[in-house]
This record gives sequence, C-alpha cells and structure tokens, in this order.
Amino acid sequence: MDFNYSPEDEEFRRELRHWLEANLPESERIEPLDPIFEESEESWETRVEWHREMHAGKWVGITWPKEYGGRGATLLQQVIFEEELQRFCAPNLVNSVGTLMVGPTLMRWGTEEQRQRYIPKILSADEIWCQGYSEPNFGSDLASLQTRATEEGDYFVVNGGKVWTSDARHADLCILLVRTDPGAPKHKGISYLVVDMHSPGVTVRPLVQITGASGFNQVFFEDVKVPKKNLIGEKNRGWEVAMTTLMFERTGIGLHRDYIQSARDLARLARMVTRDGRPAWEDESVRQRIAQFACEGAAIKYLALRHLSRRLKGAQPSSEGSVTKLFASEMMVRMFSFAIELQGPYGQIVHDTRYAIDRGKWSYRMLSARSLTIGGGTSEVQRNIIGERILGLPRS
Repeated sequence: MDFNYSPEDEEFRRELRHWLEANLPESERIEPLDPIFEESEESWETRVEWHREMHAGKWVGITWPKEYGGRGATLLQQVIFEEELQRFCAPNLVNSVGTLMVGPTLMRWGTEEQRQRYIPKILSADEIWCQGYSEPNFGSDLASLQTRATEEGDYFVVNGGKVWTSDARHADLCILLVRTDPGAPKHKGISYLVVDMHSPGVTVRPLVQITGASGFNQVFFEDVKVPKKNLIGEKNRGWEVAMTTLMFERTGIGLHRDYIQSARDLARLARMVTRDGRPAWEDESVRQRIAQFACEGAAIKYLALRHLSRRLKGAQPSSEGSVTKLFASEMMVRMFSFAIELQGPYGQIVHDTRYAIDRGKWSYRMLSARSLTIGGGTSEVQRNIIGERILGLPRS
C-alpha cells in the first residue's frame, strides 16, 4: 500500500481543516473521557447539535454516494477525516450505529425504497438508531437468540427482549434480529427487521454501568407490530445481513481511534506522577512499557490500513476485522490499567473529583475499556472467528 496521500486527498484535508477551524471554537473542543460513550444528557444534546452542524456542512457519511447525501469521498479520505477530527478534539457525533453500521448495511442489502426512506435521516440524525442483537441469555452465542417474530397479515409480531443496547433510550429505530423459523438450524431461520422504537409494546430500561453512565439499555418487545416492508434482505436469511453489520462494527472499533496518541497521553501522565520523589517517566521500566504501547498502537494502525486496502480493491468487510478489534480492545484494557498502576492510591479516585490526578480520567477510561472487549463480539468469540475463519483451524 502507498502511504502517501494524493494531491486530491491533501486538498480534501485542507478543506476539512479550514471548515473545522471556522466552525469549532476552542471552547467546544473536548477530550472524551470514555472511548465510546459520553452519557450525560447535556453531552448528548451538545453532540446532537454538533452532528447537525457537521451534516449541514456535508461532513457526515462522507464516503456514501452523493445520491444518498454523502460526498462520494474515498476510503482514504475517510481516514483523513478521522485524523483531523482527533486533531481538533471534536465532539463525537451521535447516531454511530446508523452511520457506521446501518447505512452501509442498507447499501448492500436494502431495497432502493428502504435506502431512500432511511439513509437521509441517518445522516441528519433526524432518526437515531440502535442495535437489537444480544439477549439476556444469548450474548456471545448470538445465533441462539430467542426473540420471536410471527407473521400476521402484513406484519411481523415481535415478542422477546434485548440487552446491552447502546443509545436505545434516544433511539427512534432499531435493527432487530428475530427468529422467524423456530424449527430451522440456529444460524438459519433468523430475520433482520427495522423496528420503530416508538411502537406500542416497546419498553426501554437504562442499565447503570460501573462508570455511573447508562449508555446501555434493556429493551422489551411485547406484541410489537412490524410492517413486512421493514424486512432487510430475505426472510430467514438475516444471519448474512447481521454478519455484514458486525464486520462494519468490528472494523470501526479498531479504526476510529488514535492509539499512538493514547500512548503519548500516557507518557504525559508518567511525567505528572512521582515514584520515590522523581517523575515516573525517569524510570526506565515505565518508559519501556509506554514504548511498547506506542508500538502496539502503530501495529493497530497498520492492521486497520491493511483492512482498508482490501476495501479499496472492492472487497467487503471480512473476518479480518476481528483481528483489529481483538488487538485494539485488549490493548486499551492493559494501557489504562497501567495508568492506574502509575498513580498508586490516587488511581482509585473517580474522575472530576478533588485530588484526582489528570481529572481522574484514567480511572474512568479503565472502567469503561472492558466494554470494548465485549461489545461487537467478546474477545473469546473473536479468537474463535480468527482461528476458524482466518487460520482454518478445526472446530473444537
């Protein structure tokens, strides 16, 4: 892969940088405490406003075709886009399920009517999406899901429940996996529906996480009527559609963060805290650990670019996204745990409280990072995928 950007790509960078300088004041630039969730209601409203401002500037869904509201930008320009947002400490957009996963899935599996109906409002955040996959008894073993959908005239009637549903309390629509043929093998007989979260029979209950945030939710469906036109792909073949969505999700977890910058941030922390009266940075073993994290961050970057190279050649997201997702999520847990170790007893102080070092953001990051090893498929599931689908190892 050629790591140099073309003149067109550099012009794209200059255009974006100029727009961000003009539209994102210093006072609105933030350093997210949590790698994925920013959960206060005030933060949510700020992000909605920022998303709509970005949309007005045509900076949402930039790689999507122009006929669906995108810019038709290249995948390399998407990488530049992420780099510049990180450089400017821009707030995270809302509707990540819609922009990162649902939109691309609809472009592959949806009908033209479905694309025209849903895609414009994904970009504008006029409709927020959530993902109804995991169930209380069937998380990692997704194909064993038991939420049922039975046919009644022009509708599917859905009964069951989902859990760990991000942003469900804000969501207008949900991509929902349901079992439509209980007698079929477990990877068959599954269908992929779009459900209106405001439908009668839908109940959302926030789940408080260890960080105190409540980005996850439990959702209950009781006799919820879903029009048959909301079926994505073929009935009973929703597993194929679901895997497309998951590949976009897993690639996103690995691709949309600057892990090298996280290592630099950790080095800054090491200069702030002391060991035996000296900055921890002066300890050779500390510097060695941080250098290792920087090396791993660079490896993740190039893993993601290797995956990007496949897509530039026209290939769809594949199981290789599991490698990036596994490596990135587990590195973050180790990195943030080391940050707590560096601070000693002060590492236990919660963020934004008295005596907390560096605003206590590292304890928040450490507590939230574990979710990265679970969301999008647990680390154990990713190892199975890598072993069986990439390395060709036999099933146990």
